Amino acid sequence: METQDPKQFPCCQNTGKKKHRNWRDEKTAQDLSKRLNRIEGQVRGIKRMIEEGVYCDDVLNQIASAQSALSGVAKLLLEKHIKFCIKDQLMAGDEEVVFELTKTIARLLNKS
Repeated sequence: METQDPKQFPCCQNTGKKKHRNWRDEKTAQDLSKRLNRIEGQVRGIKRMIEEGVYCDDVLNQIASAQSALSGVAKLLLEKHIKFCIKDQLMAGDEEVVFELTKTIARLLNKS
């Protein structure tokens, strides 16, 4: 994994939390950015569908698709967070990070 300028891709910065080694290689950052750009386009499309009075079921299907895409982004980010940030904190003796991680996972699973 190539090293990146932490200012370009800050991890856990500006949150009051300890900074960890930078896990965001250029490929991952580009992948996340591309995914989020597609999701942004999907959301604009959904808005346009509603404004144009498109059949509700078609709009709901597009919403489900956007939610699924956003879940994919969250899954990738969570994976990187566990492999790097959480692992580093545990190795440094910070067991409180487990509580933080369980709260984060609970929020991700609570989709209702």
